[in-house]
Amino acid sequence: MASNKLCNLLTKMAKETSGETVSLGELLDVVGPRSYGPIIVILGFISISPLTVIPGATWVVAALTLIFTGQIVLGFNRPWLPEKLLSFEFQRKHLLDGAKGLRGWAEILDRILVQRMSFLTRQPFIRFAALMCVGAALITFPLGFVPLGPLLPGLTILVFGLGLAARDGVVVLLASASLVGSVLVLFRMVERWLASGGGIPFL
Repeated sequence: MASNKLCNLLTKMAKETSGETVSLGELLDVVGPRSYGPIIVILGFISISPLTVIPGATWVVAALTLIFTGQIVLGFNRPWLPEKLLSFEFQRKHLLDGAKGLRGWAEILDRILVQRMSFLTRQPFIRFAALMCVGAALITFPLGFVPLGPLLPGLTILVFGLGLAARDGVVVLLASASLVGSVLVLFRMVERWLASGGGIPFL
């Protein structure tokens, strides 16, 4: 995965951005807006990083994920970037903190990711995996009301992006495990909400 290694992506995000704030558009320009893999990796990274403390960030990332993965399902060869959503800004400090916190995991993942069953990262198989990410993004909206709720769907998106960028079909398949966990959390949340008679559900 040469230029797409996760450690390299984290380094680029830190070194090739500047100022107190960074927009999603600027961040995606750093990682390369012409291929889905790195973009989805970054969206997954944001969804499990300290950046989600920013009000509305979880839902913005989920919306972007829906747009990008939906395009894969529809068979688009290159991603279309909605300018309005990409103008969303956040503190660069949160980006640097998140990149630093994920460095150790990134080093482990870079050793694991290899090209395996790469046919699963191409059409038509990749559409089924992209549908999982669509599901993960949709689940993120209700789970956004629950502390740490978006973590599992965020992991689904991150793992899917890593598998796609590395052409690792095995990792793409593993993303389904995170989605199953996300669905279970959602069911538990609904059960708690029904048992409480309404209101905002908390686990």
